[in-house]
Amino acid sequence: MSSVERAKATQIANIQKKTGKSLDELTNLIQSSGLSKHGELRNMLMEKLGLGFGDATNLVHFVLKTDVEIAAKEKGLSTADVLDDIYSGPKVSLRPIYEKLISSIQQFGEFEIAPKKGYVSLRRKRQFAMLGPASNTQFELGINVKNLETDERLVEQPAGSMCNYKVRLTNADQVDEIVVSWVRRAYQAAG
Repeated sequence: MSSVERAKATQIANIQKKTGKSLDELTNLIQSSGLSKHGELRNMLMEKLGLGFGDATNLVHFVLKTDVEIAAKEKGLSTADVLDDIYSGPKVSLRPIYEKLISSIQQFGEFEIAPKKGYVSLRRKRQFAMLGPASNTQFELGINVKNLETDERLVEQPAGSMCNYKVRLTNADQVDEIVVSWVRRAYQAAG
């Protein structure tokens, strides 16, 4: 079992402890809710069980088996295949931003790249960054660490969001030492 798989299993176990519900009960709650959209199910879990955004999101993925990382493996797709899909059409011009960021981040040490439907999640013991297109012309870097120094490029996210900060980038030249240092702090905090 990889460290990411262990982390997911730990997260599911912690959700059961937090809610006082077994996995079967949580699965039944989701399946009998009458809801079908991921966002609706996530919001229902947040409201009814008091789960945070990340826990609710991952529980929905786990129960419905909609995690793109798992689906990609089952279809025999590589991370490169998923990236080719994410950065296709009008978003192809954003790929150099991803490449420059990932090249810098790989210098920090070991971590796992977990491809999702429209972005990739970077994880150690927990997610420390999210990389992907925000639109056809803007790349979004999500950073999961607290108490970064104030900078006009950093947009602090509400409590319970998938990341503490987001940074919008439009070209690879904007991936400077400061941006990389923010991701390094998140990497180190993730464990």
